[in-house]
Amino acid sequence: MTSTFQADAALSVNASSERLVARLIDDAARLHVDITRTDGGTVIVDAGVNAKGSADAGMLIARICMGGFGRVARRVAFDDAPLWPSFIEVHTSNPVLACLASQYAGWSLSATKEQTGGKKFFSLGSGPARALACKEPLFGELGYRDRHDRGALVMEVDRLPPQVVIDKVLNDCGLDAQNLVIAVTPTHSVAGTVQVVARVVEVALHKTHVLGVDLGEIVEGSGSAPLPPPAPDGIQAMGRTNDAILYGGRVHLTVRSDAVAKRLAAELPSSNARDYGRPFADIFTSFNYDFYQIDPALFAPAEVWVSSLESGATYHGGKVDKPLLDAQWLGDAS
Repeated sequence: MTSTFQADAALSVNASSERLVARLIDDAARLHVDITRTDGGTVIVDAGVNAKGSADAGMLIARICMGGFGRVARRVAFDDAPLWPSFIEVHTSNPVLACLASQYAGWSLSATKEQTGGKKFFSLGSGPARALACKEPLFGELGYRDRHDRGALVMEVDRLPPQVVIDKVLNDCGLDAQNLVIAVTPTHSVAGTVQVVARVVEVALHKTHVLGVDLGEIVEGSGSAPLPPPAPDGIQAMGRTNDAILYGGRVHLTVRSDAVAKRLAAELPSSNARDYGRPFADIFTSFNYDFYQIDPALFAPAEVWVSSLESGATYHGGKVDKPLLDAQWLGDAS
């Protein structure tokens, strides 16, 4: 796939997010996260495994995930007919760098039972340290590699990483142990729910890439998605965060050409997918918990606006599905 995207080599997602990582550690008590260090000095931030965590921690981790090149905020809306009372809003002026080179959860990290001395471990790593390791073919397409001497990684998993996985991350990133920070955010935690919902723009960028659109076309990205409370069951928690984006996510992209704006408005929304229309937890269960059986076109925001710098026109596609979200999230008050 040919892309005209060119990352500025002077921009480091790890250097840019460093002050946010320091804030996460320094404000651990206020954010209700636990900080531990391995024997080698790697910092592990527990934002929901044993620690309580918080929405503020989730928003800060989401900003770290974006390599410091995005804004993340929580908004409360109590208008006449709100889609939902709480929203996560995201904006970036470096959408490809922030969303694909950093935030995207594309680094597969696993360990066998023999390696851990217990049960097997699996997590998809996201965040700026991905750009140090560059283990995914995506980085070859982006033509980007970060060479900072410190890094941060986020794992969306319900247990802390074993040393064998930490060692792999250190080796692949070329980091000294004391220069790595790993934040762990289970989906069923408050922080985990926030940082997943904050991927609403990233999901749009990833589908844009899947559609084969030149990433050099993407100039700006903004979005919002409703923030549900996490569910105690892991599958239901994952369902809620996905539903928030697939049926409630709204994204506004700015692109260079009119043709791309028209195409994305038509093809980007999740409603184009074969599996659209059912709660994500039901879809996932029906495919025997195999993500790869789900139509990849589903992983997209519900509604999009795409503005063209070439013509000045904005094109719209998709719509939110409030009834589906209400049916999944609202309790029976009777």
